Amino acid sequence: MHITQESDYAVRIVYCLARCGQRRDARSISEEMCVTLRFSLKILGKLAGAGIVRSYKGNRGGYELARPAGEISLRDVIEAVEGPYRLTRCLEGEACSRGACGVCPFQKVFGQITDSVNRQLAETNFSALLAEENAQ
Repeated sequence: MHITQESDYAVRIVYCLARCGQRRDARSISEEMCVTLRFSLKILGKLAGAGIVRSYKGNRGGYELARPAGEISLRDVIEAVEGPYRLTRCLEGEACSRGACGVCPFQKVFGQITDSVNRQLAETNFSALLAEENAQ
């Protein structure tokens, strides 16, 4: 199982901005992260809408983090582009095709796995990722 390409790129884009520590234009971000400009702009729009990045228009425009890197988690970024992470669609409430919501053993274990993944994503912030890179 993989996160979507959009989430992968969104994480890279936020990491790029965190590492740089200053305003960057979309073209330089897209080139550095090897993401098309069009896709980068789409992702940056979602990140701005979620309050993760701030966008500036005009000659000195660009994008920067809207809050410190230590306050932005992987979960924040993934949810900004995809919505809440769930291991399976059966955890979305009434989606059980067998009518076994709340009593299905798979739903229980998949829910526990989902909770664990969400907890780890929430505990991992971009300051920690930068510190890990600098320690190597």
